[in-house]
Amino acid sequence: MPVYEYVALDSKGKKRTGILDADSPSVARAKLREAGSYPVEITEAPEVSASQDEKRFSLPFLEGRIPSKYISITTRQLSTLVGAGLPIVSALESLIPQSPHPVLQKVLAHVKDDIVEGKSLADALSSHPKVFSPLYVNMVRAGEASGAMEIVLARLSDLTERNENTKGKIRAALAYPVIMVLVAIVVLTALMVKVVPSIVSLFDDVQQALPLPTRVLIAASDFLVDYWVVLFVLIFGAALAFRQFKNSKRGRKWWDAKYLRIPILGPLAQNLSLARFARTLASLLTNGVPLVPAMGIVQNVVENVHIAEGIGDAAGEIGEGRGLGESLAAKPGFPPITIQMMEVGEQSGELEAMLEKMADMYEAETENTIDALTASLEPILIVAMAGGVGFIVFSILMPMMELTTTLR
Repeated sequence: MPVYEYVALDSKGKKRTGILDADSPSVARAKLREAGSYPVEITEAPEVSASQDEKRFSLPFLEGRIPSKYISITTRQLSTLVGAGLPIVSALESLIPQSPHPVLQKVLAHVKDDIVEGKSLADALSSHPKVFSPLYVNMVRAGEASGAMEIVLARLSDLTERNENTKGKIRAALAYPVIMVLVAIVVLTALMVKVVPSIVSLFDDVQQALPLPTRVLIAASDFLVDYWVVLFVLIFGAALAFRQFKNSKRGRKWWDAKYLRIPILGPLAQNLSLARFARTLASLLTNGVPLVPAMGIVQNVVENVHIAEGIGDAAGEIGEGRGLGESLAAKPGFPPITIQMMEVGEQSGELEAMLEKMADMYEAETENTIDALTASLEPILIVAMAGGVGFIVFSILMPMMELTTTLR
């Protein structure tokens, strides 16, 4: 059934926009009139076709840019409606006009149409891989198989919210240091380009050798004034080249290996990966996904290539009959305490609960590391900025003091 985007006026004359499905534009107009709205404009939204290649282009390229918080909100609402006894199609019809993101409205409309045509919810969601991850689709599939869709959707929403909260804490913790670094660069550059040249010009007629700090300051200032464009192009080009290299398969593997060895940042990245691994695997196992397929899904959730490869190798070993802890024992990124916790969980039959505890532990360690990093960065940046300004002031005052002493 086609999906239409509309612009309409309600009973109070306020403009409303949204989408609805109907057999034709005239039926769409009739639906709007029945709802008490006056249709102003109706246009057909792109449809999803049967082939996978066409599906890739059926929606705008912005499909993948839907913030995960909107998906979490929609998942929570869908869980509530399903728990209240509404069929999936009716629940989606209720959610489409309430969705806070216009592209997500179109996606939900296409999902609803696929279900009406006979697809399962998981199959309909899998048609939109940029919006719904393999983790999301497989958990929904497990919920459909077990008949516990309400619980699965609630857990999916919790998992998404946890990931967003962790990312938000990291962004908030790093925002202040990043702003300070940018301010320091702007201030020092302005001093070197504008203030220093006007002051050191006073020393042009001085018939004596300038102190070494002053000569270094003048040389640095002249270089910035004369070659700032070249310097900017070099820095921008180096950053772009590094980004391209890091996004390549070989470059990402090299970078992920080096990153884990960086003090503070390496352990922080490792803890984040382990927390995501444990939380996601616990959710999948709790919802009935077998261990081997669950490991394959978790492999795509962990961002570090080396840890992901270790999980993939462990999945193969588990398929041959080995335990989870035993399979991960020699893999990179999994410390002994992690292996011990998983082995205890396997032996006691409470692997899911132990994985949840492991996730809580690593999330707490991550928060503590972020707090400690933020607390240590602030004074370091303040001292560095003060040192840069102090060097400029000292380099300017030195020749003035020497000149005063000579005149006396």
